[in-house]
Amino acid sequence: MNIEEVADRVERLLKSRALDGYEIMTGSSRTLSIEVKDAKVDSFKSAEPSAVGIRVLKESGIGFSYSSVFAESDLARMIDSACVGAAMQTPDPFGLLPPAAEYIAMPELFDPALMNVDVGRKIERALELERLTLSHDSRIKGVRKAVYGESIYSVHLRNSRGLYGGYSGTTVSSSVSAIAESGGDSQMGWEFAYANSFDAIDGKAIAEGAAERAVRQLGARRAPGMCCPVILENHVASDFLELLAPSFSAENLHKGKSLLKGKVGERLFATLIRVRDDGSLKGGMATSPFDGEGVPVQNTLLVDEGIVKGYLFDTAYAARMGAVSTGNSARSGVKGLPHLGVSNFFIENGSATSGDLLSGIGKGMMITSVIGMHTANPVSGDFSIGATGFLIEDGHITVPVKGVALSGNVLDLFRNVEMTGDDLRFFSQVGSPSLRISSLEISGD
Repeated sequence: MNIEEVADRVERLLKSRALDGYEIMTGSSRTLSIEVKDAKVDSFKSAEPSAVGIRVLKESGIGFSYSSVFAESDLARMIDSACVGAAMQTPDPFGLLPPAAEYIAMPELFDPALMNVDVGRKIERALELERLTLSHDSRIKGVRKAVYGESIYSVHLRNSRGLYGGYSGTTVSSSVSAIAESGGDSQMGWEFAYANSFDAIDGKAIAEGAAERAVRQLGARRAPGMCCPVILENHVASDFLELLAPSFSAENLHKGKSLLKGKVGERLFATLIRVRDDGSLKGGMATSPFDGEGVPVQNTLLVDEGIVKGYLFDTAYAARMGAVSTGNSARSGVKGLPHLGVSNFFIENGSATSGDLLSGIGKGMMITSVIGMHTANPVSGDFSIGATGFLIEDGHITVPVKGVALSGNVLDLFRNVEMTGDDLRFFSQVGSPSLRISSLEISGD
């Protein structure tokens, strides 16, 4: 389907209406998901969705509608629905559309070779991932599922202010969940990888990672409560950073729901912490030339040497608060409205190796996973969550532990970072290196 031609047709219809402005977003994709279990394909899903979504402005009201069918009558009905929505909305003088802009070319987002990879090779990748995982260690007794996924997509966006842009991309991912058993104990480990091309995925590394995560937790025991130095593996550090992410949103600042309101210029983090939101980051899961409303993405420094430097804005909240958009309008797709969010949001990589992080800790804990982060309060920053990991004694990892709880405040946690690892990794749109915290309250037996 030619999504620009669909946009042309919608625009002709919109120009015949008495509107103050409009936006047209069209998108198409081809997705594939293959799940393997017990050396057989357990699930095979393929889809080719396409849709067009519009926002219309009329007398300071904004209306939204979308359609997955493109007959002229269906497109007209979509426009009628959006116009009714605009008339019913409470007028909002800040419901604005961004102006025309120039975009950075990002050819690396699209791998044309993916379309020529035979589906049999994709099935074999999932089967091989299961085989590699099972063969890595004799204690791996099963694989819950091994998955291959891909998407080939195109996006086009234009508005009545002359904004016009589009791009295409490919994504490939693989993941596996391994089950380890020994001495009556059973543990699970998970690993994944993401890239823009088929050949960039290392199945062996995924298998080894999942198997080792499962095996290393075997024999986990309860641990005593203590207040001690803690190492947060990069996955866990990312979870804590994700808890803090909403506080950088101008929408939450405006609504009084941000921990960071009025804190620009204050040192709230450890001096070695630098936080960025970079929509142009090469290889990022949220990388694109423009955001959900067509504003060019940018690299925004939010925390520098522990000092809060700024916040994230879309067009509406930039206008409302006298600022400039940082290109942070997020969108789940053509069928979703744009909203303020993060792109590739991360703590910059440090230089500490795994040995450096452990060095000098007489008694402490390495946290490898947390449970219940969704119960933490993003407005106050307080958390009390379950965790698993390892005891650290005399600078060495000793025994695995389970059933402990971490409690504290997320700002205190980031203020007490004393080392940043050299292992920055993204888990969804949020990434972090491993972090060493000088002191954290741990509840146990």
